[in-house]
Amino acid sequence: MLTLVVLLLCTASCVPASAKGGAAGPRLNNNQLYKFSYTTEVLVDKARGSKEGSAGYKISSDVDVNLVWRDPSSKDDQLIQLAISNVRIDPATHRSEKKNILHGSTAESVLGKTKMAALTKPFMVHLRNGKAKAFYSFWAEPATIKNIKRGLASLLQVQLRTGKVVENDVSGRCTVEYKAAQGQVTRTKNLETCKTAESGFTTHSQVLGVSKKSSSVTVFTLEDGFIRSAVAEETHSLAVNARRSAAAKVVSRQTLTLVGTEAGPLEAAGKDVTGVVKSIDAKFAAVGIMAEKVKSQCKGCPSLFEHWQSQQKQLEPASLSKATAPRSFLALIQSIRKASKDEILKVLKSASKTTLPQVVDAVTSSQTEASLDAMLEFLNFTDAKGLVLQERFLYACGFSSHPNERMLQALLDISKGKFGSTDIKESVVIIMGALIHKLCQKGGCDLPAVVQAKKLILAGPDSTEVESEVQMYLLALKNSMLPEAIPIFTKFAESEVGAYNTIALTALQRYNVNLMTNEVKQTVNRVYHQNRRIYEKNVRAAAADVILSSNPSYIEVKNLLLSIGNLPHEMNKYMLSKIQDIVRFQLPASKVIQKAMKDMNSANYNRFSKVGSSSAYSGFMAQSADVTSTYSLDILYSGSGILRRSNMNIYGASKGAMLHGLQVAIEAQGLESLIAATPDEGEEDLESFAGMSALLFDIQLRPVTFFKGYSDLMSKMFSMTGEPMNVVKGLILLTDHSEVITLQSGLKASAEFQGGLAIDISGGMEISLWYRESKTSVNNRGAFVVTGNVTVDMDFMRAGVEVSFETEASLDFITTVQFSEYPFLVCMQMDKATFPFSEHLTKYESLSSGKSIVSRKSKKQLVPGSEFPLHQENSNMCKKVFDSNW
Repeated sequence: MLTLVVLLLCTASCVPASAKGGAAGPRLNNNQLYKFSYTTEVLVDKARGSKEGSAGYKISSDVDVNLVWRDPSSKDDQLIQLAISNVRIDPATHRSEKKNILHGSTAESVLGKTKMAALTKPFMVHLRNGKAKAFYSFWAEPATIKNIKRGLASLLQVQLRTGKVVENDVSGRCTVEYKAAQGQVTRTKNLETCKTAESGFTTHSQVLGVSKKSSSVTVFTLEDGFIRSAVAEETHSLAVNARRSAAAKVVSRQTLTLVGTEAGPLEAAGKDVTGVVKSIDAKFAAVGIMAEKVKSQCKGCPSLFEHWQSQQKQLEPASLSKATAPRSFLALIQSIRKASKDEILKVLKSASKTTLPQVVDAVTSSQTEASLDAMLEFLNFTDAKGLVLQERFLYACGFSSHPNERMLQALLDISKGKFGSTDIKESVVIIMGALIHKLCQKGGCDLPAVVQAKKLILAGPDSTEVESEVQMYLLALKNSMLPEAIPIFTKFAESEVGAYNTIALTALQRYNVNLMTNEVKQTVNRVYHQNRRIYEKNVRAAAADVILSSNPSYIEVKNLLLSIGNLPHEMNKYMLSKIQDIVRFQLPASKVIQKAMKDMNSANYNRFSKVGSSSAYSGFMAQSADVTSTYSLDILYSGSGILRRSNMNIYGASKGAMLHGLQVAIEAQGLESLIAATPDEGEEDLESFAGMSALLFDIQLRPVTFFKGYSDLMSKMFSMTGEPMNVVKGLILLTDHSEVITLQSGLKASAEFQGGLAIDISGGMEISLWYRESKTSVNNRGAFVVTGNVTVDMDFMRAGVEVSFETEASLDFITTVQFSEYPFLVCMQMDKATFPFSEHLTKYESLSSGKSIVSRKSKKQLVPGSEFPLHQENSNMCKKVFDSNW
C-alpha cells in the first residue's frame, strides 16, 4: 500500500510542468506576429553621478517576433525569429544641440550602411523551456551587431517557476535566481559567477587594488503566459580602495514592450531545429548566445614610437618628482601593451641615456609577452656597465601587478648564466622570491617554474659558505613568505653571524601569527634572553619585535619586562620605549602587556626610570574612511652614542588588509674606535660597517652598503659630500586592474584602472669627528597618479568616463646625534612638506566620423605640511641640539 501511495504521488508531482499543462517558459502562438518596441541604453559616469549628466547613448527600435517552428512533442521547444527595424540612436541623457554629437545624424549615418543592413537582418533563437539553446545569425556580420542581437535574444530567456539555475546568455554562463509571483517574474543574475571568454587581471594587493560592485535585475510582466514587458537594469561600479571617491560606473538598461499583435507567417514544417533553420536560409549558423570578442581599432592613434616621442620629456630624471611623470608612465604602458616586440625595441634603442631607465620601468611593467621578450633581448646581464638598467628591470619584475610563470622562468634562466656584477646576481635571486610569493597568492604554487625556483632558494642557504650568498638566499626566502622557509629562518636566527640573525628574525615577523609554532617562539626567546650565547643588541631588539608581534603569552611578556634593567644601557631604554609605545598606540600585544605590568616585580620604578637616547614611537600619518596610514620609528644606539639601528616603517590598512608600504633600516657597527669608546658586550670584534636596507610595497630590495671595513670608512669620511646615496629610484605600477564587462544588452564596457608612482628614496650617514656629531638621513620623494577609465566602444560610437587623482609629496627623516658630551644629544625629525592634491573627471563621446565632445572638471587643494609628532623627550632634546648649533 505504501509503495502504491508513493507511486501515485510521484505520478502527480514528478512530471515536467509542461506535461501538466503549465508552461516552463513563454509560448508563442502560430500564425501570429508579435510587435515590440525595444530600447537599450548605456550610461557611464562617476559613481555618485554628476550634475552635467552621464555620457552614453540609447538605441531604440521596433522588433517583430514570430514562431518559426515548434516541436510537436513539446510546446516549450520553440524556434523563434526576431527582426529589428526602424532603428534610432540618441544621447542617453538630454543634451543641448551644441553638446549633442548625434544632432543631425541618422542611425544609418552613424552605423554605416553595412552595419545597418546587418542589424536589420532577421535572426533566430531556439528556446527550450524558456532557455536559449541556440542562437542563429550570420558569420559574416560584424561582432558588435551580433552582440546587440544576442542581448535582445537573451531578454526573451525566462522561466515561470521560482528557483536557481545556471544558464547561458550574452553575459556568459551565470547563476540566475528567478522569483515568480502572479503575473510577474524577477530574474536576478549573480554577475560574480559569470564565466566568459575574456578574462582580465587585477593587483594582488587589496590596499592598492580596485573593488567592484555589480547587480543585474530583470522584471518580466506576463499575460496569458507570454511576455507583456521586460525591463532590465545592470550596474557595475569600480572604485580605488585607497580613495573610493575615485570611482566610475556603467549602467545598462533594456526595455522590451509588447505594443500589439497581427497575423503572421505560418509555422514551418520540419523534424528538427537544424533542418528548419537551413531550409529558411542556408547561410544561417549557430554562432552561440555568449558575446564574442570585439577588436577595437583606433583610427588615427599614434604608434608607440610617436607616443614615446611626445612623452619623453616628462620622463627625464628631473621630472620624476612631478605628477606628469607617473601620468606619462601610465599612458606609455597602455601604448606598450598594444605594441609588438620590434616596436618596443625601437623605443628602447632610441631612448636617451637619461630617459632609458624610465623606459625600462614602463616596458617591464607592461607585463606582456612582447614587452618581456624585448627586455630580455635588450639587456645583457654579463655587462657590468648595464647595472642600473638591469636592476630597474628586476625591481619592476618584483613590483609587477600580475606576474606570470614566464616572467619567473626568465629570471631562473638569467640566474644560471654569467653576471657582470654580483649585485645583479643577488637582485635576481631576491626578486625571484617576490615572484614566487605573488604566483603562490594566485594559486600557482605548483607551476613548474615556481617549483623549480622554490627548490633553488630553499636549498640556497645551506649550499654555500659565502656570507653574501647566504644573505642573498635568506632575503629571497624573506620575499617568498613560504611556510617551508620558517624552519630555515628558525635555524639562522641562532647563527653566529649577526647579519643572518637579523634577516631571519625580520623575516619571521612578516609571517601570520598562526604559523609561529612553539619551536619558533622558543628559539626567538632564546635569542633575546641569550640562553646559549651572546648576541648583538640589534639582533636582540629584532627578536623582541618578533616576540611582541606574535601574540605573546603572559610569561613571555613578563620575562621581557624582567629583563629591563639587566640589558646594555641603551637597550634598556629601547625596550622600555617599545613597551610603552605598544600600550600607548594600542597595538595587538597591549592587553597582555598591561596585564603583566600589574605585577610590581615586572613593572616598577627601578625598571621604568631608565634613561638613554634610544626610542620607539608609532603614530598616524593619515586617517580616512578608505585607508589608514601609520608610521613607526625605532632608534637603537650603542652605549657610546653612535647609531646602531634606525628603522622607519610606513603601513597602509584598508578594509582589514595591510600593506607594508615602506621600511628603511639603517645599520651601523664597529664605529666606537672613531671616538675612542668601548664597544658593548658581544660587539667587541665587529668590523666597521654602515648600510641601508629597504622594503618597498612588501618587496625586500637588495641592501645598500655605505662603507665596509676601517680603510673604506676612512676613505668615505674624507670624501663625503653630504649627498645621500640612492636606494631606489624609478617608476612603479602600483594599481593595475583591467577587465572587459559584457553587459546584458550585448554592449561591452572596458574598465582600466592604473596607479603609477614616481619614487626616489635616498639615505646617508655623515660623521664629523671635528664637531663630534653624526647625522643620518632618509629622504623620500614621490609623485602618485591614479586613473580609472570606463569606456563603451561600439566601433561606430564611443562613450566613456575617466576619474583620476594625483599628488606630489616628500617625507624626510633626519637623526642628529651630538656626542661631544654625555649624555648625548639626539634629535629626530620627520617632516612632511606641503603638497598639492587634485582630482579630475573627464567624460567623452565620439563617433567613428571623428566628431567628439569632451567635458572636464577638476578640484585642487593644498595639503599643509607638518612635522610628525614623536615623544616629548625627543622634542626637548631637539631644542638643545638646535640651541647649541645656533
